[in-house]
Amino acid sequence: MAATASDTATLTLGDLSVNLPVVTGSEGEQAVDITSLREKTKLVTLDPGLGNTASCFSKITYIDGERGILRYRGIPIETLVEKVMFVDVAYLLVHGTLPTAEERHNFSQLLNFNSLMHEDMRHFFDLFPHEAHPMHILATMINAMAAFYPNVDSQSLVENIDRATARVISIVRTMAAFVYKKSIGEPVVYPRHDLSYCANFLNMMFDSPVKPYQIRPETVRLLNILLILHADHEQNCSTTAVRVIGSAQVNLYATISAGISALSGPLHGGANQAVIEMLRMIQQDGDVGKFIRKAKDKDDPFRLMGFGHRVYKIYDPRAAIIRRECEAYLKTIHYCDPLLDVARRLEDAALADSYFIDRHLYPNVDFYSGILYRAMGIPENMFTAMFALARLPGWVAHWQEMIGSRTKIVRPRQVYIGKGLQTADVFPSKNPLLI
Repeated sequence: MAATASDTATLTLGDLSVNLPVVTGSEGEQAVDITSLREKTKLVTLDPGLGNTASCFSKITYIDGERGILRYRGIPIETLVEKVMFVDVAYLLVHGTLPTAEERHNFSQLLNFNSLMHEDMRHFFDLFPHEAHPMHILATMINAMAAFYPNVDSQSLVENIDRATARVISIVRTMAAFVYKKSIGEPVVYPRHDLSYCANFLNMMFDSPVKPYQIRPETVRLLNILLILHADHEQNCSTTAVRVIGSAQVNLYATISAGISALSGPLHGGANQAVIEMLRMIQQDGDVGKFIRKAKDKDDPFRLMGFGHRVYKIYDPRAAIIRRECEAYLKTIHYCDPLLDVARRLEDAALADSYFIDRHLYPNVDFYSGILYRAMGIPENMFTAMFALARLPGWVAHWQEMIGSRTKIVRPRQVYIGKGLQTADVFPSKNPLLI
């Protein structure tokens, strides 16, 4: 355990007084350990949304929201996007260290060997409605993997962590590309052994018998960066769902399916699509200031999408990287997206207004990522699927860590506010079912 007990906190309620240990993490974070609170006091804590609750110890990702810091296994996110590829980060999250040249080669080979999903699963795609959302299809297909690739439970994962990780990360990439191809009525494209992880995905998405796809190195590099930035983010909604479901010793595939279902919501993984819709609306109106005023009006339901974060109180470090890369990439490929100009003007107006600064409403990771995906040719209904693809190694790492820590099944308490004990008077005098 990385944390150490360094002090105590005293809780006093009337004549009752109890000491609770204060644990300190490796970066100086402190938490009051209330594990024994109910046993000693018959009290529980109440924290709707769990915004003030640390649900676990973790060695995977560190965030300092006040200083805008994000690190995977101690390595700053800024360094990772400059120095390594997504495959390296996937290995880092699961194993705790970056791979050696030999480890990287072996892991890449596993990704290649496990990139084909079971051929019988292809028939499932034909049964979904044409308009089905990619995230609903992915959640279903990943859950079905348990029937085709059994025995990925807590015990087998200890013995085959690389194989299990590679299978999930690689097959879901293939599934996502197949979903897109089916939605546009084109034949699916199988993965190639001679392409890297990200190049393979782009080729499966966009190659066609009548129009071969030209893989551009700058697009491959950009996709690597986007996947790295989204690979993990501590105890967010979907990761917490993975840990909660996994605590019941559910198999890996069903656990990941739960994470994808959580991610599919508009307040989590779907936020960048909502940003694009907002920017398009502002572009059509033409008046940025009008929407700034609407966002500040407490009686107006309009909100600036892509601004603010539950953890970051200053500029999201991922958003800073994405804005820089967005401007450079669009310039490199000679692509003009009018929504980028709208986004710039909206950000400049918001950050010049004390209303947003005082409330810590800075751009987050979703604000510019949709513009980049558009430039790469990714359709808007696939944005959330891209998020899921990136977050897979983080989910696997948290599931593995949770299993390894022998966590008890998650079972929160509640504060009951319903009716008290009801008497027989609440029942009708004669029950017709008993006559």
